[in-house]
Amino acid sequence: MIALTVNLTGWADRWALAGISVATVFVILVILVLVLQIFSYVARKAKLPVHHAGHNADGSPASLAEASEADKAAIATTLYLYYSNQHDVESGILTINPNRSSAWHALVDENQ
Repeated sequence: MIALTVNLTGWADRWALAGISVATVFVILVILVLVLQIFSYVARKAKLPVHHAGHNADGSPASLAEASEADKAAIATTLYLYYSNQHDVESGILTINPNRSSAWHALVDENQ
C-alpha cells in the first residue's frame, strides 16, 4: 500500500497546503455549476413534452369528467379526511420499554 505523506516544515508549507485544498474544492464546485448549467441549456433546447397532472397534453386544464374512477375516489377521500379533521394526533411523549432478553442488553451488562 502506498502511503501519502506530507512533510510540512514551516508555516509557509502549511498555508500553501490549505490554499491548495480550498482552491481544489472551489474549482470542483465551479465545474459542478457549469455542468448543471449545460444540462439546463440542453434540456431547454430539447423541448421535451411535459405532462402535468390534471392537464391535457396541450396544457389546457382537464375536466373532472375526464378523470378516472380511481382519481375521483382519491380526491373524494382526501376531501373527506380534510374536512372531517381525521388525522393522527400525537401525544408528544416518548416511551421506551427496556427488553431484558435483547442481545444488546447483555453486552451492556458485560461491560459494566
